[in-house]
Amino acid sequence: MTLRSLAASAAILGFSLAGLALSAASGGTPSAQPAPFQVAAAQGTAPNFTGLGNWFNSAPLNIADLRGKVVLVNFWTYGCVNCVNTLPHVVDLYAKYKDRGLVVVGIHTPEFPFERSASNVQAALKRHGITYPVAQDNESQTWNAYRNQYWPSQYIIDQNGKIVFQHDGEGQYEQIDRTVARLLNANS
Repeated sequence: MTLRSLAASAAILGFSLAGLALSAASGGTPSAQPAPFQVAAAQGTAPNFTGLGNWFNSAPLNIADLRGKVVLVNFWTYGCVNCVNTLPHVVDLYAKYKDRGLVVVGIHTPEFPFERSASNVQAALKRHGITYPVAQDNESQTWNAYRNQYWPSQYIIDQNGKIVFQHDGEGQYEQIDRTVARLLNANS
């Protein structure tokens, strides 16, 4: 460790301790680091799909008709590299559990104007081997109903229509798999 990096580390530690001391002195408690994923039981009932345009691989779906199933809602867009990186995991999860009661619904919410094209979305579905239902959310109405903020985001909804897990970004694939398996096994 160089003298410069040692000094920088000491400065960071000092600032951190000073902030902690100020927080404690003011009667506050230090805030905990946010978890890399959120168990979303407090979010309550999953909002219905709303304002969706084209549906691919399925007739239009709604949350009420999916009661009794475990549902993974995956917000994505084909132009997002992080979304594309998650797709093989979502496709595999669907293949693994679709016969046991898992329904995956992709909500394609575009970030850029070119991502609004139905033919471009259809080509992306083919390119990535997506056979589960996907709907275009070109006006971000379902995105807003879920108060979603990130691409990609996954919401797991239990058989009673409650959001029980939510994750933004890549990763947490094993946690998502375990959550789906636990919910499916609860009804076995």
